[in-house]
Amino acid sequence: MTTQFDVCIQGDGVVGRSLALMLARQRLKVALLQSHQGSPMHDIRAYALNRASRGLLEEVRAWPAEDGATPVSAMQVWGDEGGQIRFEPEAGQHELAWLVPASQLLENLAQALRFAPQVTVVDSTQAVQAALQVVCEGRDSSGRQALGIGWNSRPYAQKALAARLQGVSPHGGEARQWFVDGEIVALLPMGGASGREWALVWSVSLARAQVLQTLDAQGFVQALQARIGAQVGPFSQVGPFTLSSPVMGWPLHLSQADRWVGPGWALAGDAAHTVHPLAGQGLNLGLADVRELARVIGDREFWRSPGDQRLLRRYERARKAEVQAMGLLTDGLQGLFAYNSSQWQALRNWGMNAVGSQRWIKSWLVRRAMGQSQEV
Repeated sequence: MTTQFDVCIQGDGVVGRSLALMLARQRLKVALLQSHQGSPMHDIRAYALNRASRGLLEEVRAWPAEDGATPVSAMQVWGDEGGQIRFEPEAGQHELAWLVPASQLLENLAQALRFAPQVTVVDSTQAVQAALQVVCEGRDSSGRQALGIGWNSRPYAQKALAARLQGVSPHGGEARQWFVDGEIVALLPMGGASGREWALVWSVSLARAQVLQTLDAQGFVQALQARIGAQVGPFSQVGPFTLSSPVMGWPLHLSQADRWVGPGWALAGDAAHTVHPLAGQGLNLGLADVRELARVIGDREFWRSPGDQRLLRRYERARKAEVQAMGLLTDGLQGLFAYNSSQWQALRNWGMNAVGSQRWIKSWLVRRAMGQSQEV
């Protein structure tokens, strides 16, 4: 292909498609490399998106219709020895986040791209000339490896298991999370504000994941009930929840690239960083990368190329601190709840109750989770 593009984006997931649409708004010529990873309709994951992410997706006309984004009205969190904390929206707001199916979000972005003539979808096997190459291929990015960028990754010796559960009673838009015996279980409301569907994310040891993924639907749901107790339920055989999807699983890591930018290239999303999913912030961090990179490119001096390294360093400086802070927070929480001695249980559950009683700390955590520090 001989066409000269301003930007070539490697990776057509949510981050790559969103970046292509944001740059197209600046009248830049964008090549989006298609990855051929199969139909997104088979992806049962759901994303918890904060206010900043919603704003970006609304800008590019990819936010779902009302019944496609389930508002989270509150979140109740339990520890393993009586500790608990409840998060609710700030004054004047009605949602903590919105749950959106991964498949629907990808389809909405694909629809928006059909109305973006500045974006050309290109087969990933073709060579593309562009002033800037942006790598958004995910944690195992071949594009990052080809650039020779160091990748600092620490495995958690855990897997995240994802599934969909169908209940008999409406969830009321309230998310639930349990930290118990080193495992983290999140049940996230789906199917609209009055829906009965849940998205499950269950972080377990590698050995436990192997066992759970061999169970049939009834066995899996019974194992879940045994883990979370009676706060949701109780279960009767498979009910009140029925497993309504296969169980997906993927290994968990805390990772970050040595460098995010260089002459004519930049990393974004999971190609640049990954965090533990316990706070549901992975995609929110990636979309914040998109907003900042698009802003830096849009505000560049008229004589600078989009691939100018000094320009791209502005993006790296702006994003690294926030990503590192979120990585430290999620890593610290995961580590705190990984120890099962009675002393650690008493300490962490005392801390959970203490945070729950301090309105200003809860307010700060809610604002961070909602991405309000990213809004412009």
